[in-house]
Amino acid sequence: MTRFVRWSAVAAAAALVVTGCSGGSSDSTEADDSPSATSSSGGSADSSSRLPSSLTSQKLDWGRCESSEDSPEPGDEWQCATLKTPLDWSKPAGRTIDLAMIRAKATGDDRIGSLLFNFGGPGSSGVATMPWYATNTAELGKRYDLVSWDPRGVGASEGVRCRDDKEIQASESVDITPDTAAEETAYFQDAAAFGQGCRKSQEELIAHVSTTDTARDMDLMRQVLGDSEMHYFGISYGTELGGVYAHLFPGNVGRVILDAVVDPSADAEGHAENQTRGFQRALNNYLASTGQSAEEGTRKIVDLLKRIDANPLPASSGRKLTESLALTGIIRPLYSEASWPTLTSALAAAEEREGSELLALADDYNERDPSGHYGTGNHSHRVISCLDDKQRPTVEETKKLLPRFEKVSPVFGPMLGWDTAGWCHDWPVAGQYDTPEVSAPGAAPILLVGNTGDPATPYEGTRRMADELGKGVGMTLTWKGEGHAAYGKGSDCVDSAVNAYLLQGTVPKDGKVCS
Repeated sequence: MTRFVRWSAVAAAAALVVTGCSGGSSDSTEADDSPSATSSSGGSADSSSRLPSSLTSQKLDWGRCESSEDSPEPGDEWQCATLKTPLDWSKPAGRTIDLAMIRAKATGDDRIGSLLFNFGGPGSSGVATMPWYATNTAELGKRYDLVSWDPRGVGASEGVRCRDDKEIQASESVDITPDTAAEETAYFQDAAAFGQGCRKSQEELIAHVSTTDTARDMDLMRQVLGDSEMHYFGISYGTELGGVYAHLFPGNVGRVILDAVVDPSADAEGHAENQTRGFQRALNNYLASTGQSAEEGTRKIVDLLKRIDANPLPASSGRKLTESLALTGIIRPLYSEASWPTLTSALAAAEEREGSELLALADDYNERDPSGHYGTGNHSHRVISCLDDKQRPTVEETKKLLPRFEKVSPVFGPMLGWDTAGWCHDWPVAGQYDTPEVSAPGAAPILLVGNTGDPATPYEGTRRMADELGKGVGMTLTWKGEGHAAYGKGSDCVDSAVNAYLLQGTVPKDGKVCS
């Protein structure tokens, strides 16, 4: 079973897979009394406020980035290193883990500092994505070192793999909208088996991959990079991470952009309903672009999915397109308006009982390469979100939700409704909170960029994040666009406002709208 709707700016991107060179520091655990070892956590005392000097004084051994066995290394401007961070932030002098990092140094003379990027997911590899995304950030790269990393549990940073390729492919046959008792049993057995696979892979680590853990890693990163303030660009789930960082370290907030903003006031059920609404809204906009009404086009897709559920479609590869894979293939192009013609072609082929095009879209989303090897982004996503999310809805509670979800979206509602119970079913580690704490009184202004057509992080979350960050902290910029996120998507208005904020410190008027 896969959670199809990821909070990721690069969910649909073909990522370069590179690993960081090893960096190092001493194994000393002598306490550091320097100001840089003090957490600006708004007065809440915890063990992260006094870190060992082996962590705060470590020197990153930047060197050439290595390629993986099937992906080339990035260009010569990119360097990789490894940061050591505590496995357990309540025991900062204990065991450490390695975080893979990547950077390109500022190309101009008037350097501001480091600009740290998180591309969402959770589970997206910053090491793989940063070189690809940097095509959007040429102006920023003149004055900032462009820096990203694989968060704990992701990619080259102790990445979690909960299933092998054969097990993943087998799970794609599980019905994600069960109609019978047998399908329901198989659905929840698959969910439980996934959790046990994660426990077997990284039993100790999966209790220490929360968003709060990663936010603390970020502040250690800031110190080791030599920056007095955190300059940060968070996209999709990276906006939630940025909000949690601002709450923990409000005095360290520098220039922070949150693009494609997650609603921090929503619990797991609320997020599922928000995304149900967001993807149906995007589907309606797509259907309108093809000359169909939302009602007519939605009905046709629902009917197609019912037929595929009963009789999966053949594909040229010899595999079958199941309802699960068909839904994934429909979701994939809704992340970008430029992909809408691909969806039109794939749906037309499926109506003729040819599943290859939708299957290719699903494989792209699921990180499956032509050899049948799968990436682990979904594995990392699940271990992080199930440690964050405290809610564990029962089967009975979920069944009561289904009519409401289906009313919001007959296409996506059933899948996302069942997902509220299935995603973290029988998870081996308890969740930490219902909703993240992001209030950041005293922090510098944070610019929130919302896209009115965003399917994965619906626009309404932008205002709610601003409200929760606090008066004078969350400043909103709206783009009346389509697809996921806004920066670098073709709006000169958005790009100019973001660049002016990051490069000159110019905060746009709160509520500014770009059309």
